[in-house]
Amino acid sequence: MHVLVCDPISLRGIAYFHARPEFKVTVLPKRLPEAELLPLLADVEAMVVRSETKVTRAILDAAPKLRVVGRAGVGIDNVDVEAATQRGVVVMNTPAGNTITTAELTFFMLGALARRIPQAHATMVAGKWDRKAYQGIEIFGKTLGVLGMGRIGSEVAKRALAFGMKVLAYDPFLTESRAKQLGVDLATEVDSLYQSSDFITVHMPVTAETRGMINAESIAKMKPGVWIVNCARGEIINETDLVVALVSGKIAGAALDVFATEPLAADHPLRSLPNVILTPHLGASTEEAQEKCGLEVAEIIASFLLTGEVRNAVNLPGVDAKSFEIVQPYVALGEKIGKLLSQMGASGVDRLYVTFGGKAKDLPATDPVTRAVLKGFLSTNGPQDVNTINVRSIASNLGITVEEKRSDEPVTFNEWLHVQLFAGDIKVGSAGGTFFGSPNNPRIVRLFSTAVEIPTSGTILLLNHQDRPGMIGKLGSILADHNVNIASMSLGREAAGGQALTVLLLDTKPLKDCLDQLAADRAIYNVRVVTL
Repeated sequence: MHVLVCDPISLRGIAYFHARPEFKVTVLPKRLPEAELLPLLADVEAMVVRSETKVTRAILDAAPKLRVVGRAGVGIDNVDVEAATQRGVVVMNTPAGNTITTAELTFFMLGALARRIPQAHATMVAGKWDRKAYQGIEIFGKTLGVLGMGRIGSEVAKRALAFGMKVLAYDPFLTESRAKQLGVDLATEVDSLYQSSDFITVHMPVTAETRGMINAESIAKMKPGVWIVNCARGEIINETDLVVALVSGKIAGAALDVFATEPLAADHPLRSLPNVILTPHLGASTEEAQEKCGLEVAEIIASFLLTGEVRNAVNLPGVDAKSFEIVQPYVALGEKIGKLLSQMGASGVDRLYVTFGGKAKDLPATDPVTRAVLKGFLSTNGPQDVNTINVRSIASNLGITVEEKRSDEPVTFNEWLHVQLFAGDIKVGSAGGTFFGSPNNPRIVRLFSTAVEIPTSGTILLLNHQDRPGMIGKLGSILADHNVNIASMSLGREAAGGQALTVLLLDTKPLKDCLDQLAADRAIYNVRVVTL
């Protein structure tokens, strides 16, 4: 079996392959451009990559025997996972290898900021001795705001607590009980973290909600003289707004290992600011991390090729092919229900209750469906590397429990999948779905116990309003005034003259002015835009 190592990994990882006679191992001396890589793939069954080589659809098409792609690291942005899934290629990563390394870099960056170490070093190298110009601050007793409490954020918090800092954590999926276990204070709203933190460190994935979340508006809410550290993803910070705040002194300093576009342009204004520390994406660049990732990726690929064992797969549920064919429509529906609920604004969720009714109670496996619900629920704002393999572990780390039930109770539909969200003993959200005619036609048909019909793809506007004549016309007029076209509509209500729920499938996402106009009407409330 031919294993192609496209990017540098540790020698232990390569030796692990060489020690097994079943493998033919080719190690490329450097990253090759796609055009040069394509002719080498005809008989390759496994590819090992880091972040340099891009596994595109063209690469996959040129490798007819390819069975697995192993990423020595966490992020899989350089792998076309959808194309790999369509081709039946398993994509695996090594999520644990970089955790400590990146957490340590984050904390070292924080300390270097506080004591202005790089700047002081530069003056010493230049032959100067200027103690007064580089007076720093203590981090003891200061508040560190941690945006994202996944593996890395949690490790950073441990180190901050050991140095006598107060840690304030914001994570939409971190529960109060889990926060107490970690010894941190939970910020239920991100604005409270901005307002209270002396230092802020970023450990969130890039999503539609987090992209550019640190911008002029959020910076304005921060303490004067706040310090920013980012060793996660550059796209989370609006670099233009950051530069303005650094120049004005609103932000005292920033330490950045990642950038919106890499490598950072030679003339980028961040390079010329005296209160900035910059490193070239070194988060995983330690001997130990490379050893761990290189060996782990070799082990998981070898196990898969030799025994069929699947570990750390991002695109393969743990069921046999025949069962998965039956379960797959419910997997797709479950992920959409979870994704919908995650965008409905419920906070403090610590329990998901998944009910399988009608024909769904006889599914050969429910675990893949429940994992899909969790994945959809967590993927919008949750940890960066969430997938169907690790999603239960991630949920547990966040203090979220999951319960499943195969129900014999009568249901309105032949197939019934229902998800309820709880914060303590209070139900804070629910949605149910089914299929119309065939498994290829899924619909969400209950939202907060109200009968509706919500498609499972597209931009959807949901809002409550008073059930009275003229409301639908008013909604249509407001959207028309903002050039937003309605593709379809569903209306549900509790009782005549009471509260109604309208669901609109839109051709385009309405802008803030349109949403503000809707929300300003006293008869309209709970205006939400979700993307499925």
